[in-house]
Amino acid sequence: MATDLTALAPTRSDVAPIQRRTLRLLFVTQIIGGIGVAIVFAVGTLLAARIAGTAVAGLAQSAAVVGGALLAVPVTRIMTGHGRRPGLVVAYLVGAAGGVLVVLAAVIRQVPLLFLGMLLFGGGTAANLQARYTAMDLAEPARRGRQLSVVVWATTIGAVAAPNFAALADHATSGWGLPPLAGPFAFSAAAFVVAAVVLLILLRPDPLLTARRLAAADAPAVEPVAAPAGPAPVKVAARRDAGMRVAWRVVRERPAARLGIAAVAMGHLVMVAVMSMTPVRLGEFHDDADVLRVVGIVLSLHIAGMYALSPVVGWLTDRLGRRAVILGGVGVLLAACAVAGTAGHHTPELSLGLALLGLGWSGTMVAGSTLLSESVPTDVRPSVQGLSDLTMGLAGAGAAALSGFVVRVAGYPTLTLLAAIAVVPLVALALRPVPAGAPDKEE
Repeated sequence: MATDLTALAPTRSDVAPIQRRTLRLLFVTQIIGGIGVAIVFAVGTLLAARIAGTAVAGLAQSAAVVGGALLAVPVTRIMTGHGRRPGLVVAYLVGAAGGVLVVLAAVIRQVPLLFLGMLLFGGGTAANLQARYTAMDLAEPARRGRQLSVVVWATTIGAVAAPNFAALADHATSGWGLPPLAGPFAFSAAAFVVAAVVLLILLRPDPLLTARRLAAADAPAVEPVAAPAGPAPVKVAARRDAGMRVAWRVVRERPAARLGIAAVAMGHLVMVAVMSMTPVRLGEFHDDADVLRVVGIVLSLHIAGMYALSPVVGWLTDRLGRRAVILGGVGVLLAACAVAGTAGHHTPELSLGLALLGLGWSGTMVAGSTLLSESVPTDVRPSVQGLSDLTMGLAGAGAAALSGFVVRVAGYPTLTLLAAIAVVPLVALALRPVPAGAPDKEE
């Protein structure tokens, strides 16, 4: 296998144009796929409420989140064995199939089919999340944070454009006999198919396979390194079809990988917990006629905090270091919890808290994803990244499920306090010295 990889390996001078082309392609497909994901999150709860009732409407969104997390496992197994391109294509097509099932469920008003469709719809989210890792496969070490953040930033365009497309899609499909609010799901399914076709045709050469070929070509020139103390490392031969068990073992061996996966998961947990209950908080002191407008403004500021400054966060990640930006992200999350938790009924202060919450999430997401990806060998990288997305998705789903209970029992300020406490252990992990000889990073 190594001989074949070496024979097919491009030269180092070929990598830069391949990476530029890959980034441009990912930027475009991230916008297309991002619109598909965000357009449904704008109307998904409303459609679920009409079909299944208000009491279980929130579970439809949770199904999409859990679906995205669970689908990361098979998608990354495909990537491990065959490269990024087939994995991303499959993820988008599964998301498209989910969108079609949701439309069908709306037509025949079948609740189980609705939840199955939302679960599969998470494939679009899985593809969007994996795109950020695809941007790093051929990135230079000094530019990894910036190039990952550019793909994350493209989501901003989709998130901003999605509400307008939702209304347009609903109006355009009204003549097809579709129920109200089903049209956006049909539009999203079409967007996912377009993204899949573009990637299938144009994502060549595959960045992950190219990175492996380069690593195989460089391998003979690398001097043997003494194995670190502790458990024996996972053998390369096992990594070709590595699953979650092997990925978890690799993460346990590497302090930097543990920090990366913890930063992504805990930042997401805190963000989802506070963000999901903020509309409820706003509903406590705004009347029904005004609350939707206020919620839209506050969440727009939150989304801007999440994505709009991600290129700056990526630049800081490369200039200051991954751990420094993770610590900075934790600090901003703590400030966000403090501001939102003490805002009372002051909407401007609550808006500031939500904007800071998005910015803190961006810091932990960009720096954590960068650190995780560069801390593990190329052969096992997709499985480790899938483990990270699985952990992040389940953490977010759990936070969303528990946050409502906390607010009902103890109130919104208590929720922000518990969220702040949850992220504090990440500081200790980030400040923990790296043991000498530990496999902390792969250059």
